Amino acid sequence: MSLKLVARLSAALFTLTPAALTQAADPLNVTGDKFRQLDELLPTANVYRNAGGEPGHAYWQQQVDYRIDVRLNEDKRALNASQTITYTNNSPDTLKFLWFQLDQNRFRPDSIAETTVTFGSPGTRAESPEAPAGITFGELRRQQWLADNEVGYTISNLKDASGTELRSTIVGTNMRVDLARPLKPGEQVTFSMDFAFNILEEDAVSARSGYEHFPDDARDGGNDIFLLAQWFPRLHAYTDYEAWTNKEFLGRGEFTLEFGDYEVNLTVPADHIVSSTGSLQNPEDVLTATQRDRLEKARKAKRPVFIVTEEEARENEKAGTRKTKTWKFKADNVRDFAWASSRKFMWDARGYQQGGDVMPEVMAMSFYPKEGGELWKKYSTESVIHTMEVYSRFSFDYPYPVAQSVNGPVGGMEYPMITFNGPRTTLHEDGSRTWTQAEKRFLIGVVIHEIGHIYFPMIVNSDERQWTWMDEGLNSFLDGVAGREWDPEMPWGVEPRDIVDYMKSDIQVPIMTQSDSVLRLGPNAYTKPAAALNILREVILGRELFDYAFKEYSTRWQYKRPTPADFFRTMEEASGVDLDWFWRGWFYTTDHVDISIDNVRQLRLDTLNPDIDFERRRQEEADKPQPLFEKRERDAGNKTWLERNKDIRDFYDENDRFTVTNKERNEYAQMLADLEPWERDALKRALDEDKNYYVMDFSNLGGLVMPILLELTFEDGSVEERYIPAEIWRRSPAAVSKLVVTDKALAQVVVDPRWETADVNNDNNHFPRRINKSRLQIYKEEKRTDPVYRDIMHDSKTKKEEPKPGFHQK
Repeated sequence: MSLKLVARLSAALFTLTPAALTQAADPLNVTGDKFRQLDELLPTANVYRNAGGEPGHAYWQQQVDYRIDVRLNEDKRALNASQTITYTNNSPDTLKFLWFQLDQNRFRPDSIAETTVTFGSPGTRAESPEAPAGITFGELRRQQWLADNEVGYTISNLKDASGTELRSTIVGTNMRVDLARPLKPGEQVTFSMDFAFNILEEDAVSARSGYEHFPDDARDGGNDIFLLAQWFPRLHAYTDYEAWTNKEFLGRGEFTLEFGDYEVNLTVPADHIVSSTGSLQNPEDVLTATQRDRLEKARKAKRPVFIVTEEEARENEKAGTRKTKTWKFKADNVRDFAWASSRKFMWDARGYQQGGDVMPEVMAMSFYPKEGGELWKKYSTESVIHTMEVYSRFSFDYPYPVAQSVNGPVGGMEYPMITFNGPRTTLHEDGSRTWTQAEKRFLIGVVIHEIGHIYFPMIVNSDERQWTWMDEGLNSFLDGVAGREWDPEMPWGVEPRDIVDYMKSDIQVPIMTQSDSVLRLGPNAYTKPAAALNILREVILGRELFDYAFKEYSTRWQYKRPTPADFFRTMEEASGVDLDWFWRGWFYTTDHVDISIDNVRQLRLDTLNPDIDFERRRQEEADKPQPLFEKRERDAGNKTWLERNKDIRDFYDENDRFTVTNKERNEYAQMLADLEPWERDALKRALDEDKNYYVMDFSNLGGLVMPILLELTFEDGSVEERYIPAEIWRRSPAAVSKLVVTDKALAQVVVDPRWETADVNNDNNHFPRRINKSRLQIYKEEKRTDPVYRDIMHDSKTKKEEPKPGFHQK
């Protein structure tokens, strides 16, 4: 664009009207027309993804198969591995290179993730009037661990099937591999590489995987639990909507991957127990006969059966060994692979008799150390099964042979067939272990959530790095359903009321925001979309329409890669309801719900009969407060001039303006004669019914259009609920008035009485307004004696010194 053209456009901008300026700032009218269709915001339908939200007739996705041999070096806490990869190009494009994601490189000191950490982000505190700058012990530990250890991949011996070395270029957390010759559509290429890296200490670094050390175990030097995820160089997805999804990994949004078949051989210390993606192929080599028998009994058991008991695990963790065993696993049609290994694990299992043709029996299993205690024994495996029971109703039968919950240093993460979950019991001096209600709720909740992730996104393969809500939000919605079916008294945190503080905050960004740009990921990617789907199910569509449409989406995109447009279009296509206004408001804007009922006016239908209507108006006038002057004169006993001079009064003095004349009676009779028969019938019926007419004025203060849910309380104490669809706002999104006709007289009107729409201000939901109730707590004032306060007080009384280096400045 030339400089002259830029100048002309700039000059023209200043001549625009305010409305035109708004349109220029919002060219797609995201926040303007609340009911504008999403045509401009959604990608055009094509042969890969049709307009109904289905995979198109030419839909494709790549396939990547892995064969990996890996050895765990327990003493050095390192992995050494070799992998052979077969890449099948199902796309219509010819590929000259392939892109890998190298997640372990995120922790290198020169990575974008590490070099862009800002002061004031979690782990550090910027200086404020209330407190000096600070850094947490945890952040100090993290920085020191990364400074003391070499992290990231060492990759070598990259060759194709013919032994030809392949050129590679590492770019942060990505690696480009240049192929020896272009890979045409329908062709395959096979190549191999060696890789190694030092395993991160999860408690120090917080990496979604790593090791946890137990120094107090009886074994000399203690023991470790190893959770291995995002551990091997993996192919980036190549898609029809983005081509290579090779965005730098900054640590928040996770990934999308290609489906493939895996054969993985895990060589670990011989006394370790391994949990892994896939089915164990050599149980006779790694399990005792007793363990194999127990595993067989677990298939039909009503409660979990121990494959490795607590006593056996305690004994196992005492010694250690230099011998090794190789556990061989095979997994078909999965998009990733993770595993866990430790001599500390006890192991329980129970068969879930799912039925159906896909996978009639699933082994639900849990692996945990003694620190998990009775809490894990009671609830982990049972929570796994409960999740599958609920999620399968909303989507599809669980398609894999195992579903596992593993305890270790990771609070909660998911991979195909395996999840990492963190809660534990508390050890007391007498050797007993207990847990709090919060820890129990955390365990049940996190197991449900992470097992749920095996459905979304491990099977319905959305891209979390680009659209985090597509798996976290959908999964949080469903884990709320599963949670309420487990125990409705537990606070699951995905109800509309749980999101109101975030929705009225200044840090809210649209749900559609890319994950790395979201200020608070939890409420944006988990709670808000989950609450939105709850509202869509319970308030807007109803359960029958919603459940049908959601299941249709799930089955359409099982083992495929959906985008937001596919979800939006499928939900509308299958429910038959236009939801563009809902997606626009909830997902593309930061509007919030704040519907105020401003006024309620009671009206009475005129009969048109002057003998009746004039008398009503006379009474209305009499019911008005008497003017102050007139009242005082009456109270003083003073007579008016007319009262003192009755001899000169005329017709108008003897009659008020509500006196009916023959002229008005004749006009009424003529009006009735001129009515059509159906008009006379309608008038007679209305007068006989004598209903109550109310005009209710509503304001949309938050900008987000929503249905208006009304609770009408009548003077006789009865209650009625009414539902006004969101389309009432379509021509006037800021304010509307609604005529409501009732048989009985109203006493009170409440908007959203059960807090079902995430309305941020309940004070204006009542008419007449109510007095808000809260608490007043008595407290004893205490003198502050903490060191920071003493420093501040000392500085306020003495001459200021130059600031000394460090976070804690006087």
